Amino acid sequence: MNDRKEKLLSVQEIVQKAIEEGATTVEQVHLSIASMPFDMLEKVDALQKPVGKAREIHDQTVGNIYETIRLLNERAGEVARTLLRGKDAS
Repeated sequence: MNDRKEKLLSVQEIVQKAIEEGATTVEQVHLSIASMPFDMLEKVDALQKPVGKAREIHDQTVGNIYETIRLLNERAGEVARTLLRGKDAS
């Protein structure tokens, strides 16, 4: 493999890692911010159950979205590595 391809593969790895770590950080911030109104509403006895359910649905949805981002990032990295190595990406 030539020097240029090695450098591009190195950049690809850095970008993929940054996207993965960034998605995880944003997910954590997202959940933290979203928990504020849930925490307040759950203090009202009559709202505890419905708010708890809403939080559960919210957190699962957020988790699924960020997991999808990480999976797409992983797949894009695989395709990029394959193309950079000069092989068929399919």
